[in-house]
Amino acid sequence: MKSIEIVCDNLSKIYSGKVIFKNLSLKLSSGNSVSILGKNGSGKSTLIKILSGIISANKGSITVSENNIPVPGNLCYTKIGLISPYLNLYDELTAYENLKFFCGLKNNSDIGIDEKINFYLNRVKLFDKRNETVKNFSSGMKQKLKLIFAVINEPGILYMDEPGTNLDSEGIDIVYETAEEHKKNGILVVATNDKEDIKLCERSINIEDYK
Repeated sequence: MKSIEIVCDNLSKIYSGKVIFKNLSLKLSSGNSVSILGKNGSGKSTLIKILSGIISANKGSITVSENNIPVPGNLCYTKIGLISPYLNLYDELTAYENLKFFCGLKNNSDIGIDEKINFYLNRVKLFDKRNETVKNFSSGMKQKLKLIFAVINEPGILYMDEPGTNLDSEGIDIVYETAEEHKKNGILVVATNDKEDIKLCERSINIEDYK
């Protein structure tokens, strides 16, 4: 099993002269989990976007290492999984086509990919919908598909931003089972204010402490 580590050093983000957070440092290794807390609009999602490479910080650095070897910045995305409300799906493609396309972006080999896709579709109870276009999916079904996107490439680091969004109790149970399984050997980061989500993690940081 490969070890994974992420080190954030003095991260700061400013929008239009407003400090979202500043001088935030964090070090996480395989088996670590942390929840990011803060009121709505405080910067939780902004931090997740920076950690996952969607946007950049104004100051500071992020280093991801695998087996104590730094991962080149342009390859960090291959070590990361993300489930979030701002992840876009292709509505005109089927569930299967969305997943196959995504796996291609992650440079996954085609060998065994159909079996892997079917395994995860079964896990989230969407196998029977695999050939339906996503535009016909409910918001909860789309959130389940986003969960597959996050874990199908077996990332070392899993970021969850409000993971229970639009899910019923069965869907939330699937998210929690996935998170518990991942954090045994990987890194789990959850941005949330939900009390049950917070219980997934061994410790918490409040983004408002970095204003």
